[in-house]
Amino acid sequence: MTIKLLGIGKTDDPSLQALTEVYIKRLQFYNKVDVELIPDIKNSKNLDENQQKQKEGELLLNKISASDFVVLLDENGKQYSSEEFSVFLQKRMNSGIKQLIFIIGGPYGFSEDVYMRADAKLSLSKMTFSHQMVRLFFIEQLYRAYTILKNEPYHHR
Repeated sequence: MTIKLLGIGKTDDPSLQALTEVYIKRLQFYNKVDVELIPDIKNSKNLDENQQKQKEGELLLNKISASDFVVLLDENGKQYSSEEFSVFLQKRMNSGIKQLIFIIGGPYGFSEDVYMRADAKLSLSKMTFSHQMVRLFFIEQLYRAYTILKNEPYHHR
């Protein structure tokens, strides 16, 4: 199973990008993980919230195939402990899906079409974080989940 993280916009803070890269490199030991960032919508200042979500949604949906299992990182999604998230991940691996896609939306969230395509929603916290920080937090939690599944000491139980 391949894991893909899809997001809107680039990380412009070099220190956050460097930390994210550290965990992406560590993850490659356990599983193939791809990160694909779709550039910010050009002239988004001329679009209202819904128009921007719609355009971003079209770009995101073009990156997804019918057989993919899609999880939205969404403030209204289910919250898991790190151990519970590792169980969620193990269940997806056992299900035989070829690609598990996690999506971080743009500044206004997701279009209705993206919500309708989603198989699950996941919330990292009730708090709001920048999209750049969410990438780092999520990639770290993904790494943590694999170390939990392998009974490695990174996550102290």
